[in-house]
Amino acid sequence: MMALGTVAPDFRLPDTEGRTVARDDFRGRRGLLVMFICNHCPYVKHVRAELAAMGRDYQARGIGIVAINSNDAVAYPGDNPEKMREEVRDIGYTFPYVHDDSQAVAKAYRAACTPDIFLFDADFKLVYRGQIDETRPKSGATAHGKDLRAALDAVLAGKPVPEPQVASIGCNIKWKVGNEPDY
Repeated sequence: MMALGTVAPDFRLPDTEGRTVARDDFRGRRGLLVMFICNHCPYVKHVRAELAAMGRDYQARGIGIVAINSNDAVAYPGDNPEKMREEVRDIGYTFPYVHDDSQAVAKAYRAACTPDIFLFDADFKLVYRGQIDETRPKSGATAHGKDLRAALDAVLAGKPVPEPQVASIGCNIKWKVGNEPDY
């Protein structure tokens, strides 16, 4: 896992409308939430309505938010940019959803699964990497985002993020053959 205090790796990736989104576009925000997600993973499907709600709740309060899809879109066509555009429209994401075709950004963040969550403070220093909440697909419980919302609220209040930080769990990132990371 990326160590707390690590500066957010830079990125420049296309969103679902073809615009380039970069880490530095979020400079001046009160924090930056980077989420590695995709369209087809049952763990992401379980939390996507909550992610959309968080976007509406926290962007207005000064948090920059970006979702990154690093899956191999050839092997998993449900995760291609056109399907990502449909996901934005259908779920109501208000934050950029970008495609990491080279998978270099996922490697730079040491992202391993979807969803994989990284929250940085206003100086782009990592303060939280962990789960959205304790609910899981097939648990019968609706995602509520308790863990991530507590971390976001702490960043906004200028306070330490609550402990413990429980690692994300989900589907592994679908690496291109021969591009698998060493972690």
